[in-house]
Amino acid sequence: MKNRFKSLCLNFINIIHICLMKSASSNEIKSALHNLNPNELMQICLRLAKHKKENKELLSYLLYEADNEIQYIEHIKLEIEQHFSNLTASNFSNLLKKIRKVVRIANKYIKFSGKRNVEVAVLIYVCQQLKPYTKQASSVALMNLYHRQIMKINKALIQLEEDLQYDYKQEIESIQIP
Repeated sequence: MKNRFKSLCLNFINIIHICLMKSASSNEIKSALHNLNPNELMQICLRLAKHKKENKELLSYLLYEADNEIQYIEHIKLEIEQHFSNLTASNFSNLLKKIRKVVRIANKYIKFSGKRNVEVAVLIYVCQQLKPYTKQASSVALMNLYHRQIMKINKALIQLEEDLQYDYKQEIESIQIP
């Protein structure tokens, strides 16, 4: 009876420990990574890349594209253009789903960069590609999606330098829907 009670208590403690287990803070992870040798660090990065496609894409961005923003923006624009060229208007519901998917892809690439000028450039391009569809279909959902992108552009634009703001404002005026 005593041993059974003891094992039940230990199981309960283990369950509580698992439930309360939280991930480490960024500072804790940073200090732990600082203590690793380069080979161990490489193994951790490779293991991260194996678990999720998004981790692999982020590592690819950091290793190959982070140092050249202009080329990165052009790469994103090409992918967005490819997705928009594959859109078919056979069913409006499917069209809207595909457009939302393109916006999600653009947002993922923006998140990888974390830079406001990349965000503004990519979202302006998305709106340029999206504008003809807003004229074709008089859909509230599509117009709301379009206006949300414009709002995101304006929000990011405020945080840029004044000379960049001026350059981008001219492009924004061209995508405004009256």
